[in-house]
Amino acid sequence: MSKYLSDLEIANSASKKSIDDIARLLDIDIGDLIKFGDDKAKLSSDLINRVSNKEDGKLILVTAISPTPAGEGKTTTSVGLVDGLCHNGKKAMICLREPSLGPCFGMKGGAAGGGYAQVIPMTDINLHFTGDFHAIGAAHNLLSALIDNHIHWENELNIDPRRITWKRVVDMNDRSLRDITCGLGGTGNGIPRQSGFDITVASEIMAVFCLASDIDDLQKRIGNIVIGYTRNNEPVRAKELKADGAITALLKDAFKPNLVQTLENNPAFMHGGPFANIAHGCNSVISTKTALKLADYVVTEAGFGADLGAEKFFNIKCRKSGLKPDVVVLVATTKALKMHGGMKKNELDTENIQALIKGCENLGKHVENISKFGVPVIVAINDYVTDTKEEHEQIVGFCRNIGVQCKISSHWEHGGDGAKDLAEEVSKIADSNISEFKTLYSNEMSLWDKTEQISKSIYGASGIIADKKVRNQFAKLEKDGFGEYPICMAKTQYSFSTDPLLMGAPKGHEVPIREVRLAAGAEFIVVVCGEIMTMPGLPRIPAAEAIGLDENKEIKGLF
Repeated sequence: MSKYLSDLEIANSASKKSIDDIARLLDIDIGDLIKFGDDKAKLSSDLINRVSNKEDGKLILVTAISPTPAGEGKTTTSVGLVDGLCHNGKKAMICLREPSLGPCFGMKGGAAGGGYAQVIPMTDINLHFTGDFHAIGAAHNLLSALIDNHIHWENELNIDPRRITWKRVVDMNDRSLRDITCGLGGTGNGIPRQSGFDITVASEIMAVFCLASDIDDLQKRIGNIVIGYTRNNEPVRAKELKADGAITALLKDAFKPNLVQTLENNPAFMHGGPFANIAHGCNSVISTKTALKLADYVVTEAGFGADLGAEKFFNIKCRKSGLKPDVVVLVATTKALKMHGGMKKNELDTENIQALIKGCENLGKHVENISKFGVPVIVAINDYVTDTKEEHEQIVGFCRNIGVQCKISSHWEHGGDGAKDLAEEVSKIADSNISEFKTLYSNEMSLWDKTEQISKSIYGASGIIADKKVRNQFAKLEKDGFGEYPICMAKTQYSFSTDPLLMGAPKGHEVPIREVRLAAGAEFIVVVCGEIMTMPGLPRIPAAEAIGLDENKEIKGLF
């Protein structure tokens, strides 16, 4: 049983099929695979173009309650659900994001599921995989180098070094790089200026990569990236530096979706990886759209809680791509709900119905939020071995009282067989065609009003607050022609508020806006709230300390 084995031990003992066999499940010819060994491959551009006119399958979004240190298991549930759909005879597949090295060596860990609901090869996926993140980081930093090089020579575009907004990136948690001074050491080393690093998943290149519909759209979006402003305060775009061609060339192969498999040998795409607390938190549009042409049911997820990942999936990814979800699965655990009800982490193995009932307020708020987008929702309880029957009955009863179904799913312990009831109900809802998807706000609303709409409607806030500098940023963005862009909120994932310690379902709080950033290539506005950082730091005891090689020179300590 999985409780006696680590995720890595389970993954290493899996009975893998060749990637050729996985491709055949989707009617993909072997000649359309670009292989990375026998267990992973990229899809050819020809295949993507050939299937583009086929009818779409059903799109299933998996999201979660506000995350806690107790864990919710959103990715694990996504994998278990697709295995359950296949167990029930459906032609199904999953679309996930690729993990960032920062959390793998930091605190959160990997992003390939857990227990008997995983995507494999787990170690490859959580480390270098097919090199996509390296390509995205190199592409971002090429633009950084071209900016400084342009200024070093004649600076024909009259770029103001004080108004450069484009930083550098590295796919690692490194707080020491948040603020740096570059160009020191004399005239041969460029112009000294203040800058900094973000983590790669916060890069606008990552967002553009995940929102582009094809390679031409990718280059157009890269060219539209605003890297800073002139001394006359006019925006400067990447295409003015003649950077878009070289950056697209670096991303040409990375832009092709990656095909892998679940533990039960069902197909999975893993492609792209923006965080949902500082970016838009969804896998690539091209992989999701391709999957919908290849399978009857496509399960995808959006990062962190529904107030971040699902909101951005709806208001950014679906708005930009035309995707329309058929059903939403909202994941919770009894432990996480009890923690939202006030219990401490070391007490969560103890039954506490009162804390559970209190914590269900968080679940209820997420259900209410999802309903505002016109998509039917079903609650999935990711079963833990310490859960009690009465706890499950309380959650099911709560869901019944607010008008949604709730299924207990034991996929972590039993794989697809443990998720078959959940999968059956999800497919029924998806097939019923009752979804009436809509976005939360119109393009025409002002940027301030869009931000306030999200804060009031989704976070339960009384409003937003900002100083005059931020208000002027909103006004200038509208003046420069970016007023129709959607909002990408950068906010703590742990609370509906900007205070990570304020759990449950708080109401009436204010959302302080610290900064506004333009992402003209991704075509959204990043609104930075509270103390959220776009370059995380490592914890006191980073996960990296436990990772290494065993006596057989195999990776150990990774989950």
